[in-house]
Amino acid sequence: ALYFADEVLKYNKDTLKGKRAIVSGFGNVAWGAVTKAAFYGAKVVAISGPDGYILDEAGVSTPEKIAYMLELRQSNKNIVAPYAEKFKGAKFVPGKKIWEVPCDIAFTAALQNELDGKDAEKLIKNGVKYVIEVSNMGCTPEAIEAFQAKKIPFAPGKAANAGGVAVSGLEMSQNAEHLKWKASEVDDMLKTIMKNIFDACVREGKQKNGYIDYVKGANI
Repeated sequence: ALYFADEVLKYNKDTLKGKRAIVSGFGNVAWGAVTKAAFYGAKVVAISGPDGYILDEAGVSTPEKIAYMLELRQSNKNIVAPYAEKFKGAKFVPGKKIWEVPCDIAFTAALQNELDGKDAEKLIKNGVKYVIEVSNMGCTPEAIEAFQAKKIPFAPGKAANAGGVAVSGLEMSQNAEHLKWKASEVDDMLKTIMKNIFDACVREGKQKNGYIDYVKGANI
């Protein structure tokens, strides 16, 4: 998903580096998104759970903080509040959705339909520039329509999150051919796959006004 996001920003002559990002959830998918966002130099300032969200203006970007997300997940308590107790300066906001946090990029990485029309309005009002679905169908149709109406690049999970199925396919190929690839080789193949998916979305989703409808492109 972050490889796809990188392509979206590059297409808009932009970069992930220095961008203020929010990532919903704190499990495996969110952990992966935060890890790769940090790799690209983005600053993830918020993660969330069923109990509310964490606002960490210093950024959820250090190895210690990212590793602690795994500890939270493995505790099976399904809460993010302890993060604010462990890291100085971090704030826990109980019972609220993460989408009220101002950001450049919003990543859905938790649940289906977790971002609705009202959430989209808050993000738009606060100046969001890009929205990337990492969870499957993270946004409701109303939210997608709101982003597209404002010409905000919106990447649907069926495209941005296709890497998971793609790597499963690579795994099957290794098994069938009795091969063993290095992690770096698999990563390079994944990057190529995501670039091809992105290019197809642009080719099939480009509108007359220049806006890329990634949903249409992904569907076609």
